[in-house]
Amino acid sequence: MALAAGVHPLGPDNASLRVKTYREGLAAKVGHDLVIEVTRWEATVDLAESKVELSADARSLEVREGVRGVKPLTDKDRNEIRKNIDDQVLQRQPIAFRSRDVRLANGDGPLVVEGELTIAGSTRPVTAQMDVSPDGRVSGTIPLTQSNWGIKPYRGLMGALKVRDELDIVIDARLPAG
Repeated sequence: MALAAGVHPLGPDNASLRVKTYREGLAAKVGHDLVIEVTRWEATVDLAESKVELSADARSLEVREGVRGVKPLTDKDRNEIRKNIDDQVLQRQPIAFRSRDVRLANGDGPLVVEGELTIAGSTRPVTAQMDVSPDGRVSGTIPLTQSNWGIKPYRGLMGALKVRDELDIVIDARLPAG
């Protein structure tokens, strides 16, 4: 599958960027696994230059879904979660990704993107493998461990409810096919 060469802008209007968190601990039943959407972000994919750059406003994370909890999330719950993410987890720091290499694995396999991800003021290397469909859809799930970026996973109910250290970044976009 060949993707069209050139520069391709992405953002919330033509792609999705989501974070999935998972709960653990003694009180996990009262919490929720969350689907959080990044609502303000922009990316540029330049396949000719093998480059991907992304910036995201950490304050734009919106809880879209809470699953497997005892009761549904309320608007108050969603606002409290957003505030905790902003104040305690990401500390109002921007999120950025800059690639070092972008290539199709084995010539026509998955799109492999390697680069540096900055979260909460810490920068670490990341490699993402994205599936590419014949119509140019690029999608994938990137597992991240929060503590690798110096982030202490959120804890509530005096430590009985915890957000698991590992979370998933889910990307879904459509690039022009070549």
